[in-house]
Amino acid sequence: MTSPSTQPSHRTPQEVFADHGRRLGTGNLDSISANYARDAVFITPQGILRGKEGVKKGIGALLADLPDANWELKPQFAGEVLFLEWSATGPTARVRDGVDTFVFRHGLIQAQTVRYTLVTGD
Repeated sequence: MTSPSTQPSHRTPQEVFADHGRRLGTGNLDSISANYARDAVFITPQGILRGKEGVKKGIGALLADLPDANWELKPQFAGEVLFLEWSATGPTARVRDGVDTFVFRHGLIQAQTVRYTLVTGD
């Protein structure tokens, strides 16, 4: 028997992304990474992170940059691809120009790009 995170899934990209959002809200990196394929890539201007450990590192950095933030999302789905514009405001930092791209495959996130400018202070 395979575990649920390795079984092919018939979840739509919209369902995966909604679940991803719920898991992000928990801050639990193991839970968050469950929506990613085992061989996922997480691409940032700083470099390419691979696999679930890479996803945890990338998401962990994002959450550390924006603790307790309020998020505004503008998703645009095209089949198995999501273009996401976002902004976030937290007690110590904000982002106004966040842009991510997600590629979904078999009910999981196969690839994600992340780009944002973090502004701290006033």
